[in-house]
Amino acid sequence: WQQFMLEHLEGRKPQLPGNVMESWPEETGPQSEEAWQAVINEFLQGVDRAVQIAETAQLDELLAHFPGETKAGLLRNIASHNSYHLGEIVLLRRIYGAWPPPGGGFPA
Repeated sequence: WQQFMLEHLEGRKPQLPGNVMESWPEETGPQSEEAWQAVINEFLQGVDRAVQIAETAQLDELLAHFPGETKAGLLRNIASHNSYHLGEIVLLRRIYGAWPPPGGGFPA
């Protein structure tokens, strides 16, 4: 969904999935450490793109292909969506005794 929203912010019109299940990957997880690192890097590059847009765009500009939505609104949606999933990750790690991180977390 981050990629979907970024494409709207950049003036493109991404294809909306027919339903939510179509937006989930078919694989249950990365097939290798390299694949996992690639997914992480893609996500972080998207976060960097969102920050760059937030710093340079006219935030009250309406989006061409997302009626009634502004760039600020979609950036807020990216932040809240990513925060929601980060919370899920932290909760699961706490359940499995893997949180806080061994180094204590940020700032280290």
